[in-house]
Amino acid sequence: MEYLLAIDQGTTSTSALLMDCNLNQIAEASIEFEQHFPAPGWVEHDLTDIWASVLQTVREVTRHIDPHKILAMGITNQRETLCFWDRKTSQPLGRAIVWQDRRTISLCEDLRKKNLEPFFQERTGLLIDPYFSGSKAAWAFQNWPSIQSAYRSARLAAGTIDSYLVARISGGAVHVTEPSNASRTLCFHLTQHSFDSDLCAELGIPKEIWPDVLPSVGVFGLTRGFPGLPDGIPITGVLGDQQSSLMGQACIQEGSAKCTYGTGAFLLVNTGHNPAMSKHRLLTTVAWALKSDDYTYALEGSAFIAGAAVQWFRDGLGMIQSSAEIETLAASVPTSEGVVFVPALTGLGAPYWDPEATGLFTGITRGTTRAHMARAVLEGIAFQNADILIAMQKDMGKPLIQINVDGGAASNHLLMQFQSDLLGVKLRRSNDLDATSIGAIFSAGLGAGVWSDIAEIEKCWKVGQIFSPQWDEESRSACMQKWKKAVARVTSHV
Repeated sequence: MEYLLAIDQGTTSTSALLMDCNLNQIAEASIEFEQHFPAPGWVEHDLTDIWASVLQTVREVTRHIDPHKILAMGITNQRETLCFWDRKTSQPLGRAIVWQDRRTISLCEDLRKKNLEPFFQERTGLLIDPYFSGSKAAWAFQNWPSIQSAYRSARLAAGTIDSYLVARISGGAVHVTEPSNASRTLCFHLTQHSFDSDLCAELGIPKEIWPDVLPSVGVFGLTRGFPGLPDGIPITGVLGDQQSSLMGQACIQEGSAKCTYGTGAFLLVNTGHNPAMSKHRLLTTVAWALKSDDYTYALEGSAFIAGAAVQWFRDGLGMIQSSAEIETLAASVPTSEGVVFVPALTGLGAPYWDPEATGLFTGITRGTTRAHMARAVLEGIAFQNADILIAMQKDMGKPLIQINVDGGAASNHLLMQFQSDLLGVKLRRSNDLDATSIGAIFSAGLGAGVWSDIAEIEKCWKVGQIFSPQWDEESRSACMQKWKKAVARVTSHV
């Protein structure tokens, strides 16, 4: 019996999943780690905490097996979060700047004032926004002397979480990444498949700080000095979390789509071997690269707040004791009675891209209860995805018929039915809601030769439940009009 090990390093927790090569789950573990908010709009992670969470979850899932029988390891990760570490010691040079962080608003605005957004979009498929890693790197070079010092002494390594983890797991032997993560930096050329000197120059950062780019499947490095694991286990698959979910949901055919309801909500559609450039403020991104000359692309719409809205409703407002309570509370009323919630707690993502937008409840009256607010929170998550789907269908020139869904909030029946009604498409909920970790297993297995062809992955995916739309077009349109009026109150981009 040989095993595949997946590490899923997310925004609020790290998970590990151990499966055998027949995709039978052997063990899983997850641990949350601390979030740091040093200033309004700033979000940071301590890389020491992240590394400790990786060690703990791997130790948990491997305690009852012979670790020498681990055939390969896959990694999936929060994507745009930027890390800095010492090339020689692999020790962090500061906290990671998280993808949700908005400290680079003015820096991004300066780039847009120079009319550089079309230039960046043409080469990277991205828009200029604090979301992406490049602006974070530019800010760090301007504001953290330790980063400049490490660069001058040729000891600076920078990269997304995957690069840091591969460096640590390999004992500092390699500084590498892969295209699905590299394509989120604002510095990676979509069709030349490399970091771009001109893009880096416009951001004011040296190109050489970035890692070498390898295909998404294949050997990235070997374990060395990893507590509890023998040296020499290969890391054979790496994918950014949303692309990993796309693979984990078996969306390997052009036109297939998925939505993951995690901290944020991320709707992706596989566009095949050619990048589809958006005219409606969506992102063109690399889905994965099976070889250096075999790239698959995707269109993506990102809503920054999804499950995090429920967490905030629980922790920030104290309206519920546990996240699971929100469905029962919301279902206790037939409608939100006109209450609309805009979940712009860290700005608005696609298709608005307004980093200064803030959250809003509107339609509150003396008759409003916390049940109405709970329902509005769930509906607000769904409304964001409706905006994204409308833009996506315009870019594709055709409707999507169905979407595969996964993620923690996808377990909420009320949210899924409302989402299907609002989108007017069928939702197929995965039998396994953790498609992100499954995608890491798939990529590791492809890289290790467990599966010889990506088409074999389709046979492994199983649907759990299907939600079909029940509204007519008039009801859908009236509901969206309420949402548009609420969004207009928090952004100037409507």
